[in-house]
Amino acid sequence: MRHGQAGTRDAYDSLSDLGKRQAQLLGEYFISQNIRFAAAYMGGLSRQQQTAHQVATAFVAAGTSFPSLTIDRGWDEFDLSRVYQEIAPQLAQQDANFCREYEDMRVQVRASAEKHGAPIHRRWLPCDTKLVQAWICGRYAYRGETWEQFRDRVTAARRKMNGIERHENIIVFTSATPISIWTGLSLDIFDDRVMRLAGALYNTSFTVLRLWEEQLRLQSFNAVPHLASPELCTWR
Repeated sequence: MRHGQAGTRDAYDSLSDLGKRQAQLLGEYFISQNIRFAAAYMGGLSRQQQTAHQVATAFVAAGTSFPSLTIDRGWDEFDLSRVYQEIAPQLAQQDANFCREYEDMRVQVRASAEKHGAPIHRRWLPCDTKLVQAWICGRYAYRGETWEQFRDRVTAARRKMNGIERHENIIVFTSATPISIWTGLSLDIFDDRVMRLAGALYNTSFTVLRLWEEQLRLQSFNAVPHLASPELCTWR
């Protein structure tokens, strides 16, 4: 499952109040559907862990057991802040449109400060897309994790899930791109098209993948039955 709505662009690794509510509702939904888990994993990022603890708390409040949460940084999202820091100046020198969009975004972020509801914090902008595409393609110098290294890290997380019986449920609290990479594996999609899947994911949506004879099969994608009203549905 994806984490709840996060904070502002300059403080993204935390849940907003709405994000906490979304996660609580998801926990209550699982309980109402009698969905139980044999194991639970979460990435090392604060927004992922806060989401996991909200869901676990809902189970405990209902008097229902929830497995111990195991931290696995293989489920962390890629570091968009570092990508911006290192690649954006290079891209801005070659792409005037990106430069203009990027500077406009920075002005809006400074102006909105801690206003969680400001549109700049809740939209994926053209400059975001251009930047991530440049990182995926590896066209610019970058000292951080490459797209290929990131993808390999996420897919390798499967090998760490040991001791689970065939028909038991595992829940993983992660982010949009790792979910999309795993969904892509089930659909034999390995390139930048997985980012189109990531862009569609609601906060606290869950995607169900089944492991059948060592093959991943997509059961459902981006489900949000626990978010009953439009104001609860967010993408960022």
